Amino acid sequence: MTISSSLSAGVAGLNANATRLAAISDNIANSGTYGYKRASTEFASIVVTSSRGSGAYSAGGVRASTVRLVEERGDLVGTGNALDLAIAGRGMFPVINEVSLANSLGNTPLLMTRTGSFRADADGVLKTESGLVLMGWPADGDGTIPANPRDSITGLVPIVINTNQTAADPTTAMNLGINLPATYTVAGSTAVPPPLSVEYFGNLGTSESLEISFAPVVPATGSSNQWTMQIRDGASGGALVGEYTLTFDDTRGAGGTLAAVSVVSGGAYNPADGTLALTVAGGPMSVGIGRVGDPNGLTQLSDTFSPVAITKNGSPVGTLTTIEIDERGYFNATYDTGFTRRLYQIPIVDVPNANGLVSLSNQTYQVSPDSGAFFLWDAGTGPTGSIQGYSREGSKTDVAAELTNLIQTQRAYSSNAKVIQTVDEMLQETTNIKR
Repeated sequence: MTISSSLSAGVAGLNANATRLAAISDNIANSGTYGYKRASTEFASIVVTSSRGSGAYSAGGVRASTVRLVEERGDLVGTGNALDLAIAGRGMFPVINEVSLANSLGNTPLLMTRTGSFRADADGVLKTESGLVLMGWPADGDGTIPANPRDSITGLVPIVINTNQTAADPTTAMNLGINLPATYTVAGSTAVPPPLSVEYFGNLGTSESLEISFAPVVPATGSSNQWTMQIRDGASGGALVGEYTLTFDDTRGAGGTLAAVSVVSGGAYNPADGTLALTVAGGPMSVGIGRVGDPNGLTQLSDTFSPVAITKNGSPVGTLTTIEIDERGYFNATYDTGFTRRLYQIPIVDVPNANGLVSLSNQTYQVSPDSGAFFLWDAGTGPTGSIQGYSREGSKTDVAAELTNLIQTQRAYSSNAKVIQTVDEMLQETTNIKR
């Protein structure tokens, strides 16, 4: 009987609008929740009678389906915490629940989130107040990130920061800008420049030194423009690590610059970049003395011995002061000596269909057959956006639009209730026929 189908359609309408009301309520309740993605309810009609000219029609009603619009991106909101993270573009952060730390990561499902305010707990584990632990790839001792699988969480580890940690940066490169007096290589000269001690930092943060001496080659007549340079390593007990014969140019235009470097012993001279390949107690060290014709390395001018520019990398032992994450997802620690070390890299997770992800509590998501398999990208590469520190992603709820939908839903619900009331009155009239 078609009147009975009208009753069913009215009930279906009530249920569908109740579902839509629940989604609107959720959206409004989370209008201030960082990273919240609004839920959208779509209605689809149900057709029972489809033949033309049947003379009767049965109401099928309506079916409601709700989808989380994960692809929609909220506005970024600036904060004062370097570890408040958001993504400017597509992608998500890899996280796991705090309770999963005791389990093998191979048996732990990967969770994803768009934003988070991360803090180190008592054990240094970086997590949010809701217990989401940030994951990343650890760097090697030299700051490089080894190759890791991109379609698996193998290689990902919880990011742990010890705020009391100390670290040192050994010296691996040094540049010498020194002027040698030209008058010292003139026949009859007995002058010798003083020895030069240059500090460097060992592998354990200790202060070491290279002892550098220059001896002019004095000819019987005229000027030789040649010097013998010896380099000794203080960390090796003053062992000789390099001896070289330096010849300087005395022509107009290039006068005073290196003309040739001859190796007597020790590491080779690379004319392409003007460096000596020395081996000190802690390992190899590159010492720049300048290319041939380069006025910025060793020079021979006038009558004054002058170390004008000596630079080196490395630093002594320092204490961690700040932690920051750059746009590429590199997790960098800065120490009070000015040394910066890369500790982790945070990859960006992406799936083919973000709206197909399974939505979980705390603005987290999990892959599903509808979303497709995940892939781990370097931030800012492929389809993914860059990582923004000092930022949170705002809620995607538009309160004005939700209130408008609320009014429409309320009217639709009332109209369906009126349909049920009308059917009830008509059935009552049918019952009264018997009287």
